[in-house]
Amino acid sequence: MTATTNYLAVDLGASSGRLLLGHWDGERFQLEELHRFPNGPTNILGQLHWDVLRIWSEILGGLARYASQFSESLSGISVDTWGVDFGLLDRFGRLLGNPYHYRDSRTNGMIEIVFQRISHQRLYQRTGNQVLQLNTLYQIISMVQGNDPQLEMAQTLLMMPDLFHYWMTGNKAAEYTIASTTQMLDCQERGWATDLLVELGIPTAILPEIIFPGTHIGNLRGEIIEETGLRLSIPVIATGSHDTANAIASISDLDEHSLYISSGTWNLTGVEINEPILNDQARILDFTNEGGVSNTIRFLKIIPGLWLLQESRRHWQQEGRSYQWEELLSLGEQAKPLLCLVKPESPEFTSPGDMPANIRAYCRRTGQTEPFSVGEVVRCCLESLALSTRKIQEDLELATGRQLNTIRIVGGGSQNRLQCQFTADACNRLVIAGPIEATALGNIMLQAIVSGRLADLLQGRQALAASVERRHYEPHPNSAWDAAYQRFLSLVS
Repeated sequence: MTATTNYLAVDLGASSGRLLLGHWDGERFQLEELHRFPNGPTNILGQLHWDVLRIWSEILGGLARYASQFSESLSGISVDTWGVDFGLLDRFGRLLGNPYHYRDSRTNGMIEIVFQRISHQRLYQRTGNQVLQLNTLYQIISMVQGNDPQLEMAQTLLMMPDLFHYWMTGNKAAEYTIASTTQMLDCQERGWATDLLVELGIPTAILPEIIFPGTHIGNLRGEIIEETGLRLSIPVIATGSHDTANAIASISDLDEHSLYISSGTWNLTGVEINEPILNDQARILDFTNEGGVSNTIRFLKIIPGLWLLQESRRHWQQEGRSYQWEELLSLGEQAKPLLCLVKPESPEFTSPGDMPANIRAYCRRTGQTEPFSVGEVVRCCLESLALSTRKIQEDLELATGRQLNTIRIVGGGSQNRLQCQFTADACNRLVIAGPIEATALGNIMLQAIVSGRLADLLQGRQALAASVERRHYEPHPNSAWDAAYQRFLSLVS
């Protein structure tokens, strides 16, 4: 009988952080939640930050919980987070202030400043990234423009998972998949685009060495072992430190005719390819090329996913109306179909606030019926997201020359049955949903490859396919969806 091997994934998402324990028995993975904690932005004097020291304390608490509950040593630990955010260290390796959260407004106007010096075309040909105001590049440009003393004092920039890996091991590095979200990486050379950064006045000496998924960064430091009660040192492994890289790694049967959606607060919709696509068509269609595991490229578009509905739910809770997710979906099912539509990426939906009011204002502005009931708002959010997916699907087929027959949804959004069915119907494609915990499973599976329990990504994906259940949603297209799609295309952002 094969002994069980344990791995720990630290997954820091937009609303919560989790320490998830993966048990590998030689044939299948079993996932167990060890510790969960909130992970929203903290508002300090009108600016949004990571509450990074509390998060670190929560990670240590989760490690102590493992030590108290399990006698077996962990065979690995790895951290993943969303992209673009970073911390700055001084020459002694000390953190210079709380890292900013990507939704902070300091990047307003920074895209225009960059394009005054470097054209969009030139920037895209080197970095391959979709232009988003939240990108690391524009965060740092805001510091350059403001003569931020933290940037002047900084000796090292570490993306958020790299920062936690540094605190765990004492070793500094930039993992490739998370670095590829910065709009500062040369996506063909897979190294920093230092010449462009120098032109923009960004100090390049702060950028650490690039390492790739599957790198053993070091072992957990002795003082952490002692503090948490762990018995032996633990390898700290760079998997896909960008959460989406891990999520896509978890998808079995991801072939050239499959479109994936990593669905949660954001929807990252794309295909897996071997080389970046950097032509003007890809740039104009606004696709991004991000690093994947096993020398792959994630060619995708990033748009708000369940964010509009999550913020609406939060607002209703503030008003004293608390809804469980299944209750919201039931109300959405009962509402009139295709009453009104929004572009999820429109600027009025970017910041936290009264999202239902923002949706109604958008509908007024675009001459549509306003959604007033909870069900109408739910339906508007999910139908609009499904139609956005149809547009991205068509653009992907145009940009890659592929026929995309299957949509594979992973992450938290894969358990939203209404979103999955609407996506199948709007796109007239089979939707296969799951795994829900794709990021953690991909993280743990990649650790198992590094430790020699699995041979490669193909075998790892096969093992995950045997470990999780997936749901199939057959499409039920009709002319109403086609008419709604034409209305959707006519909307302005």
